[in-house]
Amino acid sequence: MYTLELKVNGRAYKVEVKATTTLLQVLREKLGITGPKVGCETGDCGACSVLVNGKLVKACITNALTVHGKEVLTVEGLGRPGAFHPLQLAFHEHYAAQCGFCTPGMLMAAKALLDENPKPTRDEVKEALSGNLCRCTGYVKIVDAIMAAAGEKA
Repeated sequence: MYTLELKVNGRAYKVEVKATTTLLQVLREKLGITGPKVGCETGDCGACSVLVNGKLVKACITNALTVHGKEVLTVEGLGRPGAFHPLQLAFHEHYAAQCGFCTPGMLMAAKALLDENPKPTRDEVKEALSGNLCRCTGYVKIVDAIMAAAGEKA
């Protein structure tokens, strides 16, 4: 067992993990943070996407020990009741979520994009979302919401 120290959504944690434990397992099973979803567990669907020191990662294929001493942001840390993040508001206003399973990963991918490129083109948004799968939508409303959050006409 190894001691893992990390900060998640601004809060410091210290947990014991095996060498093979994934970041997703730590978040969901040890910390009770369930926004990142268990989907494919192969890094293909993006439902588990989180930011580690500001960079988008798939938590299901990220070894937990690689985030020792780092900051993790999950969808739970994106906004809070009464003070939603502009992306959360835009997803709501543009009906960009249907079942909601992919939404946390989509929001985190969108945040990573807008942090790096505050005024993306529609094609850049589509590229940024290419690692996130949604079975309910045609992605149009998701892209519209991200463009709106970026201040562009959707």
